[in-house]
Amino acid sequence: MRRWSARTLCLLLVLAAHAQAARVATRIDGIDDSLLEAVKGALEINQYQQRDVTDAQLRRLLERAPAQAQKALEPYGYFDGRIESETRDEAGQTLVLLHVTPGPVTQVTNLDIKLDGDAEGQHEVRKALAAFTPAKGQALDQAAYEKSKAIVQAALAASGYLDAELVTHQIEVTRATHSAQIHLAWKVGARHRFGTTTFSGSQFPDALLERYIPWREGDFYTQERLLALQQRLIDADYFAYAQVQPDLDHVQDEVVPISVTLAPAKRTIYTGGVFIGTDTGPGVRGGIQRRWLNSRGHKLALNVLAATQLKTATMQYQIPLAGADNHSIGFGANFRNEDTDAATSRTFGLVASDSRLWHGWTRTASAKFLTGNFRIANLQGDTTLLYPEISLTRKRADEPMFVRDGWSLSMSARGAARGLLSDANLLQTNADAKWIHALGERSRFIARGALGATWTTDFDKLPPELRFFAGGDRSIRGYAYQTIGTPLPPAFVPFAQAECAAHPKRNCQDLIIGGKFLAVASAEYEYYFKPNWGIAGFVDSGDAFSTFDDYEQKIGIGIGARWRSPVGLIRVDLGVPIADRDHHGVQLHIVIGPDL
Repeated sequence: MRRWSARTLCLLLVLAAHAQAARVATRIDGIDDSLLEAVKGALEINQYQQRDVTDAQLRRLLERAPAQAQKALEPYGYFDGRIESETRDEAGQTLVLLHVTPGPVTQVTNLDIKLDGDAEGQHEVRKALAAFTPAKGQALDQAAYEKSKAIVQAALAASGYLDAELVTHQIEVTRATHSAQIHLAWKVGARHRFGTTTFSGSQFPDALLERYIPWREGDFYTQERLLALQQRLIDADYFAYAQVQPDLDHVQDEVVPISVTLAPAKRTIYTGGVFIGTDTGPGVRGGIQRRWLNSRGHKLALNVLAATQLKTATMQYQIPLAGADNHSIGFGANFRNEDTDAATSRTFGLVASDSRLWHGWTRTASAKFLTGNFRIANLQGDTTLLYPEISLTRKRADEPMFVRDGWSLSMSARGAARGLLSDANLLQTNADAKWIHALGERSRFIARGALGATWTTDFDKLPPELRFFAGGDRSIRGYAYQTIGTPLPPAFVPFAQAECAAHPKRNCQDLIIGGKFLAVASAEYEYYFKPNWGIAGFVDSGDAFSTFDDYEQKIGIGIGARWRSPVGLIRVDLGVPIADRDHHGVQLHIVIGPDL
């Protein structure tokens, strides 16, 4: 319904008396944000911005403007808007001012959604219905209404109702009461099931590929399982391309065939590069990975790392097994030579492992053999241990290279018995967690924590990698790597000092032997003032200790810089210890790599 003010009628009479061309501009007040953009887009007069128009053209544009503005308001629930206009001469052009009063908003008083059959019991459908907007009591928003309809339709298809049809879709608006009723009804039909799965383009026989299928033929069709198959094929690291699609052209009796198209990845990968980390020092690394050795999908990986404080060499052979849970067994060997201010160790290890998916976790059961010698707090030791280990790991991330929302959690437990190729009884467990959450478009909050506990009959027989230390890039910043832990007992200090006198280059300041327990927590805030550059502030705290009476909380605080480089996120931090009489000064920490 058009409403004309006396001002508008007078304006039209004035314009009729003039025939010369002039430029026109518009200005709208009374509304903002989405309403303002909607009205701007609907006004025909805006197409003539900064163009010459005749008085006759301007008169026609002004006649149409109120109706065009009102029509733009209606999808947002405003059916009784009032639009007034006036013109001014400004800077040699005609300025048209539109004063918009949107009026009361129309609210939804009834939301009626009907689905036949058992579709409402499916998780995805139930979630889509619960999130439907506009809900009862909310303002009518037709854009949200259309989006919600599409989400429900997609949820039905994702849950196997591929023939679902929307048979009723009505919005009844009562202008007198500024109310609306929404009526929707879907004819859902029968739920579809998985049919045969065909593979094309693979370098492997179908028998190997079928181990990745997370359903059995005849199970109810869900899009979630299709995506799970695609992700498993990508994670297998055999393929450069993996596409999983339902073959909708050959559906019969509600049975959906599945088509999988694959392309082999590069078979051999060579890696290499230089790096720097304040825990390890500068170094180089290199590796060879054979993604598949034979038609059974066996894998082989060789990796070496050489830094000033750490040198490692590893070999791993992996054999995939049948089943839908990414089951595989592996065999490996590793050599580790670590030389830090806190400890030196030179160990050799063998491992046999069994890994599979378990309720969303990666569960790995291993048998490990470790032997070698070490030096901690300038005292020599040697060890041989054979122990089983079980670990659970899981992580979720919205973007692997730069996580805005994600988390990781890993837990492990291991044990050894003296006499069974082991020099000590051992029972140990530890857990590490990290959580990342975006705070707006430019910032992130990062929380991190680690816990560990050890029971052993002979702590002196444990190598550094089985003791708990704190301090360093990924622990308590402000402290050097592995400089927090249980100090050397006073009775052994003279022996350590004698070693220092005989070897002047050895560190005699931090006589730390590690601890039986670990408790570390960290909180960090990052702000990115440019897309690839940011700053950070952090506080880390905790301790590595052997008895609860010995716990002494260490705190490190600091600031840092962040650079999203082409090779990954580079973190440079400056940390200082707080209220610690034994440690002081600024510690530099550099880390390159992914968040999780």
